[in-house]
Order: sequence, then C-alpha cells, then structure tokens
Amino acid sequence: MSTDIERELLRSEPDYVVYKPGSMDGSTFDTGNEHFLVFDGPDGSLMTVWTQSSFEGASDHRIVFSRSEDEGKTWAAPRRLVGPTRPGDGAPASWGFPITSRSGRIYVIYSQHHGMDDVSENPFSCHTGTMDCVYSDDAGASWSEPATIPMERSQYDNPDDSVPSNWIVWQKPIRDLRGRWFTGFTRWVSRAVRTPPMNSSWTSREAVTEFMRFENIDDDPRPEGVEISYSAWGPRALRVGHYLNPMLSIAQEPSLVRLPDERLFCVMRTMSGYIWYSTSDDDGATWSHAAPLLRQDFGDPILEPLCCCPMYQLTDGRYVLLHHNNDGRFEGSSPEDSDVHRRPAFIALGEFRPDAQQPLWFSRSKLLMDNHGERIGPRKRIDIGVYPSMTNRGGNDVLWHPERKFFLLGKRITAEWLADLEVPIG
Repeated sequence: MSTDIERELLRSEPDYVVYKPGSMDGSTFDTGNEHFLVFDGPDGSLMTVWTQSSFEGASDHRIVFSRSEDEGKTWAAPRRLVGPTRPGDGAPASWGFPITSRSGRIYVIYSQHHGMDDVSENPFSCHTGTMDCVYSDDAGASWSEPATIPMERSQYDNPDDSVPSNWIVWQKPIRDLRGRWFTGFTRWVSRAVRTPPMNSSWTSREAVTEFMRFENIDDDPRPEGVEISYSAWGPRALRVGHYLNPMLSIAQEPSLVRLPDERLFCVMRTMSGYIWYSTSDDDGATWSHAAPLLRQDFGDPILEPLCCCPMYQLTDGRYVLLHHNNDGRFEGSSPEDSDVHRRPAFIALGEFRPDAQQPLWFSRSKLLMDNHGERIGPRKRIDIGVYPSMTNRGGNDVLWHPERKFFLLGKRITAEWLADLEVPIG
C-alpha cells in the first residue's frame, strides 16, 4: 500500500481540498472523517460540519466545524464543537447536521452517545443516542453549551425508556412548502423488538426510514424547546425487505429532492442490490409504498450495494444520483462485504417526467471518480463518494465528499461533464 499522503490526496482528482489528516496511521486521532455536510453560512460564507475520529467506530467521535471565505478554495482549521479529542476523553458525539434559522442562528444537531448501543454489541458504534444540539448566533465564532432536544418514543425503540433511540440524520434538511425544515432519517430497530438478523453481519440489522419536521426553528428556540413532528412513523415507516428475508427491513439513509410539481422524491439504500424510492404528494405527511428505482418506467433497476446513494438537484434544475453501480458483488465480493464494493463512484443524470409512473428518469451511469482500491488509514478503507453533500452557488455545483472516510474533498459537477448523458424521453 502506498504511504505517500500527498499522492493519495490527489488520487481521485479533486477540485477542492477541505481536510487532510495529520497522519496515515491514526496517531493524530483525525484519520476518520465522514458525514461531511457543507452548507451556506448565514454570513455568505461556506460552512461545514462533520464527524471526526481516529477511525469510524472508535470511541473518540466528535463534531467539528469549519468555514471558507473564498468559495471553498481554502478552509479554516476545524473547530471541535462537542465530543472527545481522543479515545477515553469522554462520550462520543456523532452524525451532526446543520439547520440555520431565518435570523441566522446555526443549530448543529447530533447523536450524543451515553455508553450503550441498542443495535450492536460494540459500545462505541454510536447508533444509540439522545438528540443533542449546540447553536451559534455569531456565524460560528462562539457556540452554546450542549443541550438535549426531546425525541418522541417509537415502537421501534427499546421498551426500556432509559435506552435512547437509534437514529441517524445523514443529509442536510430541506425547507418544506411552508418554510419549515424537513428531513428523512434512519431508524435502527432496537435489539429488543427487531426481526432477528440473518447472520452476524451488521448489514442484516433491521432498519426503517422515517421523517421529521422541525416546526419552530425560525423562532430561534433553545434546544429543549425545539418542536418536532414525525411522518412515515411507526407502522407507516418505509420498509424494504432483505434479499434473504423480505420480512426483515433494510431501508436506510433517505435522500430528498423537490420535484417541479412540488412533490417530494426520496431514495434509500437497501440490502436488495438496488436503490428504492418513495414519493409524497402532501409535502412529506404521507408516503407511497417503496419501490425499486428504475432507469425509466418498466426499465432496469439502478444497482447499488448497501451504501448511501444520495440525489441532488443541480443549478439548471436537473438531478444527479450518486451511486456505485453494482449489486454488492463487485470484484467477487458478497453483498455483506461493505469494505470492497463501495467503489468506484458513478453519476446518473435525472430528469423530471410529469406523466410517468416514476417521475424521475435516469441516464446511464458514468464513472465520476475512483481511488483504484488503494487502501488507507487505520481501517484500510477504499470507499469513495460516501456520506457527501452538495452546494449550488453562483452556478457552481460541487459535490463535497469523504474520500475513503479519510480526506475531505470537493468535485465540481459541470454541464460539460454531463453533456454525454442522455435521459430517455419516453
């Protein structure tokens, strides 16, 4: 394996470099970087939060914040908001996401670990946690003390209400038609009530997709006063059967876009070998039954292993779907081998088809980037395009992504690069 960090930094040909760890081996406690959400700051800057650690699953998960004053060309050194600086320094904090109120208050909401995991046997795997929050009223110069946002208990939670929920919001929320912040989230089902896993692999631990709406963020409430309503809740949650057991739901990491007719369109990762989707005609209050995502009506399903597959809208109104274009059997791997099949990263171009059964149709998939399977970091990762985000500023569409959950990089998605992708007409 190469040990040249500068060479590895450039392997996927990035257009922007946001963060480069201080070591290759984890000795600087910063070689795990993921859940990378770049957003428009209330002062006109670019801002970002992400989960940093020695490596994913280590006991030093922390939420960090950075900003750029020059459209992403350079970034300030990350500032730790919550969580330990190294293993043993305190309780992990993971999966932070930003919401900005109309006044400019920045909330960073995250999962605060409390020494238990109700999904796996690893006490530091960070599925289980309270919904905690810090906020800033001065564009990130200073931050409040952490506080907890109340969460409603679910039928999928542990019957012991001293055990927090198992939940992850993984993408930036979007505004609903009334201006309230809305997002999907993964609800991992408690070990106490879930369908038994098929095997020892984490990939068969039951999960469903639900949605939450932040009702009063624009009133600048303190965290304990944040009001949340839920949809696709409990028995109405979106479910997709495991390829070996259709009664076992694996529906995770929803990604939302708004369609031109104001419907919401959601894609999810599954353990079926391809992407599934659902739509909402009433701004997220109710959702259609999940269905396989096809290239077009009656077309081929779009392949994806158990890996995030976000969709984003471009400045020109079209859509891009980021995925890995294999069913989990890449280079002879099995669907359970998540350390093998999460590369290379592809883009499929999507366009709205108002009269179609599936309202977004897609082009063929085009290779966007790869790291050629060169492993890096303490976990020897090779995944690419995993847990990203996108910004649209001044006609510049940028995919911000963790590369091998090690580097944090940006890749421009240009009209020129997309020019050879044709979406079926009908």
